[in-house]
Amino acid sequence: MVRGVMPVLAPEMPAKLAESAFELFARNGIKNVNLDRIAAHSGVTKGSLYWHFNSKHDLLKAACEHYYQTYLASIHEAAAKAADPVKRLERVLELSVRTCLVDEKNRVFTMEVWTIAAHDAAIRRGWQRFYDEVRRVYVKLVEDAGVDVADPVWTVNVMLEMFEGIKLRAMFEPEICAPSEAGRILAELKEILGIQPK
Repeated sequence: MVRGVMPVLAPEMPAKLAESAFELFARNGIKNVNLDRIAAHSGVTKGSLYWHFNSKHDLLKAACEHYYQTYLASIHEAAAKAADPVKRLERVLELSVRTCLVDEKNRVFTMEVWTIAAHDAAIRRGWQRFYDEVRRVYVKLVEDAGVDVADPVWTVNVMLEMFEGIKLRAMFEPEICAPSEAGRILAELKEILGIQPK
């Protein structure tokens, strides 16, 4: 490399750094991970990391965006695998239970983000945008499924609140999010959404 000339960096590098940050934050806790560790995990120098992100806060916002986009892509993919509208809703619910509750890494990461969001407007805005999109997807799934609920928006809000309540309880009672509990949680969610057992 010629001295004083910045190397050409691959355009996917910010995404790779965001993914590495998410992985480390989720596994070790946000406060326990520094930029040196993220750079090493990504296989880049700290200087390369700073070329894309000015601070740990900027990288946290990128890690959140990585989580949001990954989750949204996975629920759209799950929905696309079923032609029947009720089955689509059920598939997305199953995926959401596995991803948001049973997967400890995702569950702990989102709870930490919530804590930070209480005092950080940028993180809060990002979460709100994500939450609004998740709600929009679920309302559409509920409406398409034609399930018997009086108000799809209110019903979806109750279901999403149940998710967040379970996450909070799991901080003290992690066993409620054990894989063996997934079926029970799913049954309760289906009842809230008016999906009749077959």
